[in-house]
Amino acid sequence: MPPASSLSSPRRRRCFTEAPQPPEARDWRELPRDAVATVMGKLPVDGVLAGPAQVCRNWRHATAEEPALWRRVEARFGAGLAAARLAFWRSGGRAEAFEAERVADDRVLLYLANWLSRLKSLCLISCYSVSSEGFIDAIQGFPLLEKLELSLCKNIFGEAIEAAGKACPHIKRFRLSNDRFYSFEDEYINDQEAHGISTMHELRSLQLFANNITNKGLVAILDNCPNLEYLDIHHCFNVQLDAALKAKCSSIKTLRLPNDITDDYEFEVKSPIRFNSNVNSHSDDGGWKPYDPFKSDGNMLDDFDKLRTMLLMNREPSIHMEEPGEISEHISEDEEL
Repeated sequence: MPPASSLSSPRRRRCFTEAPQPPEARDWRELPRDAVATVMGKLPVDGVLAGPAQVCRNWRHATAEEPALWRRVEARFGAGLAAARLAFWRSGGRAEAFEAERVADDRVLLYLANWLSRLKSLCLISCYSVSSEGFIDAIQGFPLLEKLELSLCKNIFGEAIEAAGKACPHIKRFRLSNDRFYSFEDEYINDQEAHGISTMHELRSLQLFANNITNKGLVAILDNCPNLEYLDIHHCFNVQLDAALKAKCSSIKTLRLPNDITDDYEFEVKSPIRFNSNVNSHSDDGGWKPYDPFKSDGNMLDDFDKLRTMLLMNREPSIHMEEPGEISEHISEDEEL
């Protein structure tokens, strides 16, 4: 009988496998420039300038020599303006879109007009330091402009809109947004901005938020802008949509009316203020209610003449807090009106 040791299972041979080798380090400097440009195209301008452009010479050249990276430039708040100016220089005057929020002033716009004659899109949001006079001078330098947005720019109004219509005949999208509807006696309503918009004959999309436009001004726009497809007149409470006006609006694909809800509006919406022979104020439930001049609701000032004068001069009532970074324009308590 064979020994017990011979009956045991044979020993398994140990298999020694080589440890996996780490992948070969990739030299990112050799990445094709078109691939580098594609990656950087996903980043904002300040992100490109602060990071990837400093990796190596190849990447730096890719950012400097790829005009597509600088076609759209944004500047938000104070720190973004320096990066935007560098981006303008990198673009070699080929930037096509510029968006500024709380940073632009008259000098910046004139700089743009001198450098970026090919600009097709200009968006100014809460740029309180841009005046109508400065805007009129600068807008002459953007003859190819197709999109113009002026949101919460309290000092751009009236003849500035007329100047934009004359200087930029190819505007297709225009947005003029306020945060609150103001209205007084009819003698102060002249539809000047509406007449300026009516000269934008290629217009396809128009948003007027809390504007003093009347039926007459809206008719002028509809008659002179035959390609209009989108019309938003939220909080434009001087417009009374009668049967004739409804007929003129029948060809518009998307129509948003003064009393429609504003849940999708990205800016703060303040309660309207209305002054005329039939004085009304806006109630919290979205409707209109008679205003009692002897009972303050927090939205009115007791001194009607002072408030009206301030509004005619495009000034906010002093009961509201000043926006951050805004140049003070309020009338002091000791100033005679």
